Amino acid sequence: MAKQALTPEQIAQYHRDGYFIAKGFYDQEEISRLYQIAIEDAAVSKHAINVNDSSGKRSKLSLWYKPGDDVYGLLTRGETLVNAVDQLLDRAEDDDAHSVCHYHSKLMQKEPRVGGAWEWHQDYGYWYKNEFLYPDQMMSVMVAITDANQENGCLQVIKGSHKIGRVEHGFSGEQVGASQRYVDLALKTMEHVFVELEAGDILYFHSNILHRSEANLSDRPRWSMISCYNRSTNIGYNESSSASASITPIEVVPDDALLTWKTAGLAEENADFLAKEADVSLK
Repeated sequence: MAKQALTPEQIAQYHRDGYFIAKGFYDQEEISRLYQIAIEDAAVSKHAINVNDSSGKRSKLSLWYKPGDDVYGLLTRGETLVNAVDQLLDRAEDDDAHSVCHYHSKLMQKEPRVGGAWEWHQDYGYWYKNEFLYPDQMMSVMVAITDANQENGCLQVIKGSHKIGRVEHGFSGEQVGASQRYVDLALKTMEHVFVELEAGDILYFHSNILHRSEANLSDRPRWSMISCYNRSTNIGYNESSSASASITPIEVVPDDALLTWKTAGLAEENADFLAKEADVSLK
């Protein structure tokens, strides 16, 4: 089934609300293949990092920088998805049509009963410390690998909060969270939304939108993949050399590559994983 390009209404919603959902972007065959490979992927399992919330519940994530010809890279580099990101990211005068870059991707694994919460934060609240100057040239795309709802700890956003600009962040347990004062002020006038997704839906969201998630207290896993994008001209001046992908334009692949190309899980030697001893809170 052909992927649907963005509509003018969706683009307007992204800029107004800081996010929008594309329902059924990936079909059942595509998402089943992704999930099956993910749960059996030895490299992902080996490089998973445990992050505890303030109550001690634990979430796992695996984060890598370089998108390859594995199933995750083909998803990240798909033509319709990359074109959509290009339409949503702010464009500098010297940006061309091939300036969309992959910053990093992460596989989020919230297992039943133990998957922890994530504090209110902005992605740019982390990335600012890496000295990226332009938050409007950065964004994330979440792919729901399993259904996500309030019961199993779906993402929550404060609608329109990307317009506040960057909020100060500090440590909350092992995580870095946004200033609670500004979160409380935002919630006085802005809508608190539970972003419930079905497997195959994707969520586009701005780097400055405030978002969080609760612990997974259900008996069902919540798995998602989040790919973060950047413009090639938006340099992270304090970024590690291993994250050079953030200013390397993506090599786009056809949408059907996810199903028609022979592929499998991540190649450990090529993916450039975030090390377990690294400070995941800043990523």
